[in-house]
Amino acid sequence: MKTLVLFDIDGTLVLTGGAGGRAMTLAFEDLFSIPDGFRGIPMPGRTDTRILSDAAAIHGIPADSPALDRFPEVYLRHLAREIHTPSPYTLIMPGVTDLLDALAADDDVYLALLTGNYEAAAQLKLEHFKLWRYFRSGAFGDGAADRNGLVPKVLARVAGRGGPMFDPEEAVVIGDTPLDVACAAVCGARSIAVATGNYSVDDLRAAGADVVFKDLGDTAAVLQALTEGPASVRNQKSVV
Repeated sequence: MKTLVLFDIDGTLVLTGGAGGRAMTLAFEDLFSIPDGFRGIPMPGRTDTRILSDAAAIHGIPADSPALDRFPEVYLRHLAREIHTPSPYTLIMPGVTDLLDALAADDDVYLALLTGNYEAAAQLKLEHFKLWRYFRSGAFGDGAADRNGLVPKVLARVAGRGGPMFDPEEAVVIGDTPLDVACAAVCGARSIAVATGNYSVDDLRAAGADVVFKDLGDTAAVLQALTEGPASVRNQKSVV
């Protein structure tokens, strides 16, 4: 049986040294003359569309403002510069490259993305780290306010692009936030959570992740968690 493995990006695959947040802030100031427009708005695990709509509401910007439609383009322009800003926190997470190499070589695995990033931003970030080549499809934050709707979107998109037709229980979401765990649970997919972002192992266990890792450095352990059936993985509950 094939498994659809769905990776989050920020905090799971890579860190961009804050490039995404800086680029969003700069774009918002360019368009609305409001500095630090995302202050106090949570970002981890949420879609870019929802983050932008929250900022617009807080600052009294009408939901039909044409400038909001221009935001992704302006943001991407800033992101293309900001991602090259030197930072010790611009890096591929531990074990990610070895894990992706192993999964890409497995005929029973289909690799795709499930991320709140706009698709163009996801591509820019992953191309910077030479990781975009691993992924054949994905569901992204373009026009998606609720992350919980992304698993059905990626199932349809994979099938629509000539890939296998997956049921939700054949999918595994790998992410670093409780929202990643929730978007898997709401549709019956499995979840593997990794504590390389803003949430601890205990936080992710409490969120109901099927398996929790401190990081993805133990390739064999992650592969075992991915290949075991839903019942055995859910009985396992955590690996650290």
